[in-house]
Amino acid sequence: MTMLRSLSSSSRAVCRQRIQTSLSRSLRLRNVSTQSTSVSSKAGATTLLLGLGSGAIVASYFLWPDSSRAAPTKQDALLSPTHFTPVEVTTTEHCPDPNTRLMTLTVPRQAIPALDQTAFQPIWSIYIKDDDIQVERAFTPLEGIDNEGRMKFWIKRYERGEVGRWLHAKKPGDKIEIRGPLKTWPWQDGEWDEVIMISGGTGITPFYQLIHKELLSRPSPDCKTRFTLLHSSRRPTELPPSEILRPLVAYSQAHPDRLNLSLFVDSPDGPSHPAVPSSSLTVGRIGKTAIEGAIGGGTGRWWRLGGLLGASSNTRAQEHGHGKKVMFLVCGPDPMLASIAGPFGRNFSQGDVGGALGELGYDRESVWKL
Repeated sequence: MTMLRSLSSSSRAVCRQRIQTSLSRSLRLRNVSTQSTSVSSKAGATTLLLGLGSGAIVASYFLWPDSSRAAPTKQDALLSPTHFTPVEVTTTEHCPDPNTRLMTLTVPRQAIPALDQTAFQPIWSIYIKDDDIQVERAFTPLEGIDNEGRMKFWIKRYERGEVGRWLHAKKPGDKIEIRGPLKTWPWQDGEWDEVIMISGGTGITPFYQLIHKELLSRPSPDCKTRFTLLHSSRRPTELPPSEILRPLVAYSQAHPDRLNLSLFVDSPDGPSHPAVPSSSLTVGRIGKTAIEGAIGGGTGRWWRLGGLLGASSNTRAQEHGHGKKVMFLVCGPDPMLASIAGPFGRNFSQGDVGGALGELGYDRESVWKL
């Protein structure tokens, strides 16, 4: 299932169809064999044919051409979603969580497109291809792309995450292939009064890109939208690295009217995070109480959840009474996403809104799953 998620929706659908076709063919062959052989030979034929069927299934998944993986590689063309561009790994940095690292990729100068085009407005990602097994996966640049073609990523290595493990083995000077940009969610300035982002693990990366673009990179932001970020990790050391947390904490302290930040951990055990004292973290998972408190900015405290927990249960009704437009963005591991907003629909479509947000009465008009 992890590998299916590495492909596009159309590729997954084609792959499933081929798997079903291969399976049905092997079953038909099995029926023919069992009708014309003895009891002893039936068992042998069945075993053989099931093995062949399994082989066909595996082959159809790994070896069948895929439109995205078969995209050409172009050395001198501008960065584009329609082809792969070779880029260089320029830096890799270890993080408090040994299973994550910060990595910078640099696009060749001749391949850097005009950065003022809509495609580079938040939130966008690129696909990185693992050349060893020809699988690609989307990653979100933390600060977009600069004029020198540099993009920084926070990448986690999962036990069954093929591309993440492959990237962790890369060193400065290595070349990899990417394609993009691809729009993840279309930010529109002035469309919402409030955007509440709920993330877990590396799911914070698209939200950091949005906040960096609209707030952190501008001396005097003219954005009228108020942002709230609720982020959760298992332990303090698994929180985002200091390069991500320090700017968020500093900005939320200086401008609580523009950015409200709340950090959660499942357990406070283990070493503390170098950028955030453990006493400032909320132990527990993000749920309805935290979400209700976040609507409207809570009581105005800068980034600790303590002030948010005092918000009344009818906050949402009061805000809607004032006509405020609120958008919830949710990104994180599947179990967390399901508990907050309900699971993805078929082929990773948005599906219905469930979880805590569904119980609070929100629908697809005000919830987006990344």
